[in-house]
Amino acid sequence: MPIHDQGYRRYGGERAGRGRAWAVIAKTGIRTRLGQRAFLALLLVSWIPFLVRAVQLYAAANLPQAAFLAPTPAMFRQFLEQQGIFVFFLTVYGGAGLIAQDRRANALQIYLSKPLTRAEYVFGKLLILMTWLLLVTWVPAILLLVVQVAFAGNVEFFKSNIYLFPAITVFAFVQIVTVSTAMLALSSLSNSSRYVGILYAALLFFSQALFGVLQFVAGDTRLSWISVPFDLNQVGDAIFRLPLRYDTPWPISLAVLVLLVVVSGFVLERRVRGIEVIA
Repeated sequence: MPIHDQGYRRYGGERAGRGRAWAVIAKTGIRTRLGQRAFLALLLVSWIPFLVRAVQLYAAANLPQAAFLAPTPAMFRQFLEQQGIFVFFLTVYGGAGLIAQDRRANALQIYLSKPLTRAEYVFGKLLILMTWLLLVTWVPAILLLVVQVAFAGNVEFFKSNIYLFPAITVFAFVQIVTVSTAMLALSSLSNSSRYVGILYAALLFFSQALFGVLQFVAGDTRLSWISVPFDLNQVGDAIFRLPLRYDTPWPISLAVLVLLVVVSGFVLERRVRGIEVIA
């Protein structure tokens, strides 16, 4: 059998430009989740509240006896708040293993040995989780605005509440960036996806329980900033121009969320490294 020459050959394909490696990571992660039936089922279930709200908008626009279902800015705020439970499950399911699995397989050394920076790696992983969360928050909320205009046959509600589009966009991104960076930071601390998911849930529930105790002792809600979910509620109410539900000034709640993102970024900077030295 003849042996062909296996000497050096010049690469004949196209060379990808620098700074685009994050897109490969993001596309691969998104495609992987799309191949999981359980994850797709969770995504489909998360759109049930959208269908319910769409029926509400149709009834309000076409049935005189259903006038009490007429849309208000508070309805869109309530919809995003109701989606919070799906944000939680998708964050745990789709985010807990984003870095933890790479750490368990010692894949960080392989990733970062390529012409790939830590920033590109982290951004690619972050984009995976943010994509899923956008699909259950910003996308359905904006579609509700479109559905309202279509069913009403006019743009009167939209013109009267034109701030809803930027309000939905700003709050959705504040929520998604906060949650995604926090989960990614936790994922970088362990090799176990299950442990990361438990830790994320424990932190949320513990902070809420701690606030409940402090509220009972203090007799007011000035310490709501202790709980990240309550900070998101406070900032969301301010963005949608609704009465605040807690005594904490909303800039303090926003400052806590910004601090959480900064701390998460610091953790990622320290933990995402190509080589680990084990003493």
